[in-house]
Amino acid sequence: MKLNVIGPNREKKGEIELPGQFSQPLRDDLIRRAVEAESSEKRQPYGASPDAGTRHSAYVSKRRRDYKTTYGIGQSRTPRKVMSRSGARMNWVGAFAPQTVGGRRSHPPKAEKIWSMKINKKEKDMAIRSAIAATINKDIVEQRGHIVPEGYPFIIDKSSESLKRTKEVIAFLESIGLGNEIERGSIKKVRPGKGKTRGRKYKRKKSTLIVTGENCPLLKASRNVPGIDALRVSDLTATVLAPGAAPGRLTLWTSSSIEKLAKEGLYK
Repeated sequence: MKLNVIGPNREKKGEIELPGQFSQPLRDDLIRRAVEAESSEKRQPYGASPDAGTRHSAYVSKRRRDYKTTYGIGQSRTPRKVMSRSGARMNWVGAFAPQTVGGRRSHPPKAEKIWSMKINKKEKDMAIRSAIAATINKDIVEQRGHIVPEGYPFIIDKSSESLKRTKEVIAFLESIGLGNEIERGSIKKVRPGKGKTRGRKYKRKKSTLIVTGENCPLLKASRNVPGIDALRVSDLTATVLAPGAAPGRLTLWTSSSIEKLAKEGLYK
């Protein structure tokens, strides 16, 4: 399959043959597994303190003549802590045991639990190839909600990798018909609801992904464009290509990234 290579103002620079990574059939199941595995690696372990709820001096005897005994007064064997006393009579409340107020939890979360999920390397590479192929499928990209420019899919000329300023990147994207996509990725306030009361007052949709061949000024220049992500072709992940496990992110591949993808056989 060949795609047009364009420059600023959609000026045609030539054509380029796409490598085999773009011919992978869509596999939603593998993409979801890969995204979940990547997100699980970022999950922070949590757990209760090992001695939570057990810091009380709680003791009850069932022997006949012991001090602090419940023998013969119709009380259960629940561990108790003394609040006050009169002689050998105690004013105490249940403690330590799981069913008591202030007691420990029966099965608290353990900090040593392993949250990371595993995925086979071949399955992970297949998921990335499937997500790569979805980026040039216009129907899937539109279904994801992107505002697709005229003539999509296309490849952008590697001269765009030399853009050094954010305003230059925005001007370039607008010249090829992606002005609406920049607006789509801007920060917006959410409607009143539970999320707003919990600090999630704003939302930002994922916009265009820019893929380059090597480190270049474009990676840094596009950092401040709302919703835009830019990274090298060797750093691609399923999460970046399919945020939220939804394939079909609108992606601008530079001609140098396509050449490197074909030359080095990445993700095969």
